[in-house]
Amino acid sequence: MLSPSAKLALGGRASRPLQWNCLLLVTLALISSSSSADENSAPDISTVAPDLTIPAISEGDPGPGRRVRFRVSPETPPVILYLPTDWSAGKKFPVLVELAGNGNYRNAYGDVSTGRPEGSKLGYGLSGGSGFLWICLPFLEDDGADLAITWWGDAPDHRPDSTVDFLKRAVPALCARFSGDPDRVILCGFSRGAIAANALGLHDDEIARLWRGFVCYSHYDGVREGWPFAESDRDSARERLRRLGDRPQLICHETSSGKLNLAATRRYLEQAEIDGDFTFLETGFRNHNDAWTLRPSPAREQARAWLKQVTGK
Repeated sequence: MLSPSAKLALGGRASRPLQWNCLLLVTLALISSSSSADENSAPDISTVAPDLTIPAISEGDPGPGRRVRFRVSPETPPVILYLPTDWSAGKKFPVLVELAGNGNYRNAYGDVSTGRPEGSKLGYGLSGGSGFLWICLPFLEDDGADLAITWWGDAPDHRPDSTVDFLKRAVPALCARFSGDPDRVILCGFSRGAIAANALGLHDDEIARLWRGFVCYSHYDGVREGWPFAESDRDSARERLRRLGDRPQLICHETSSGKLNLAATRRYLEQAEIDGDFTFLETGFRNHNDAWTLRPSPAREQARAWLKQVTGK
């Protein structure tokens, strides 16, 4: 039987002027009489066999079911472009634009992030390989020509300008060329990419207009002050968040009792007093790893249901 903390609550309103859709899920293995779970009791993703395998990157032109490197312009690093198995030029497809976590990352559970767009996994797991264009874009250094493995822009300031400018150009161009629906573009990010969903995706009014919704997995702009990028303070993050409007965000996190867990993000948004359409989802795994979407789980089912509702797909 589900404990009260594990039950599903949809469409509830907080006492503050903030409207919530709360999906607080834990896998059945974690449900107990305790009021919350932490990473010490949550399963590792290695205990659940994946049912999806991301296609290897192939050479040549893009095509249905193919994952390729594609240059939007000669002077910028390639994006990793995947056209769904049901792709055709005469039909408009919703688009998942994905930003990767920081590189040079490895933790005690064996979770690894390379910082490169080739390593991203969220979009493929959420779509299952059909129905959506999946585009993994690089973060750029200040010159706009070199890949940023950690954060964005040159250290120590990590200015967002070159990456923001690239996103503004690349997303519309790729939608136009590969039958992406510009009115159904979802910005997805893991870790660094989750922070960037707001820090870059809501950087100004022009880029904010690109997105239909957002998937922020593990971390969130403004929850922690002092990240090493320009304007990482809470006042700046709150101003960016005001550009969100009524567009929905799926905010998910690994199961954790740490200081930057899902509960911390909820508290931050309550304190920010932003009236937004926020859905909260706990993966049920202990891992800081976007490969959870490649495995069957209640969390993935709920994430896919959210995506279907937002895009109509």
